[in-house]
Amino acid sequence: MNGVIVIDKPEGFTSFDVVAVVRRLTGQRKIGHTGTLDPNATGVLPLLLGAATKAQDIIPNHDKRYVAGFRLGLTTDTLDIWGKTTSQCESNASRTDIEALLPDFTGEIEQIPPMYSAVQVDGRRLYDLAREGIEIERKARRITVYELRLLDFDESEQRGTLEISCSKGTYVRTLIDDIGRKLGFGAVMTSLKRTEACGFKLEDSVSLDELKALAENGEIGTRLGSVEVFFLSCPALIVSDKQAVRFKNGGALDITRTALAKNPPENGIVFRVKSKTGDFVGLGKITNGELKYYKTF
Repeated sequence: MNGVIVIDKPEGFTSFDVVAVVRRLTGQRKIGHTGTLDPNATGVLPLLLGAATKAQDIIPNHDKRYVAGFRLGLTTDTLDIWGKTTSQCESNASRTDIEALLPDFTGEIEQIPPMYSAVQVDGRRLYDLAREGIEIERKARRITVYELRLLDFDESEQRGTLEISCSKGTYVRTLIDDIGRKLGFGAVMTSLKRTEACGFKLEDSVSLDELKALAENGEIGTRLGSVEVFFLSCPALIVSDKQAVRFKNGGALDITRTALAKNPPENGIVFRVKSKTGDFVGLGKITNGELKYYKTF
């Protein structure tokens, strides 16, 4: 079974737990995912099955969208509500106070990864060091927050909800912690739901319970999509049957014998190669007048 299945990850499951369940249901041992979700987080988790795992390192769009709950006046070692409390105080921020700060955290910003994260330093995961009580200096990383909106805020409870559209590598926990620090009260994340990932939305996903029911009826394949969906930003090139076979076997195509002949593209441009019947053959890259084999799935 080769392709993409988008799971709506339930709370309490690690991303690897989800992979294990889908392995059992599909019988496919080779499965990868496009971005870890913490056990207490929920939402969109695209899984790559079989040959589709070859796309994992070349997916052009790793942007994500989240809805996150937060509470002011509290900080923890994990930057979320499930960690050990490190400080607590009375908070009296207003909605206006929070909204005034959001532009400071929008656009290209630098963010220091939290200690409780999967980032590796000298071959060790930060969360392993954190569990041993070790805290080390981390380098700030450049990320992009495309959109940051305050959806609601209860001033009496000092609790609210943010919607965040961001680039790969963004830690929402850290974003909330930084906002809390700038307000002067501290803040923790209280919930996290990923609503979009790599071009997929919640409505594209299936729950594990739904997937189990489909598996019992032999219909799990109805939720299996083509890996081509990750590369829709690349232009398509329809080739002949003979060219499709040649390309699948690793052979380069002379662009003068394709629809690109009249307007030869620049070197480096990646095309989705498709058969006359619309089947996705693979990815090719323009190199010195040829469409070179790049990747097939």
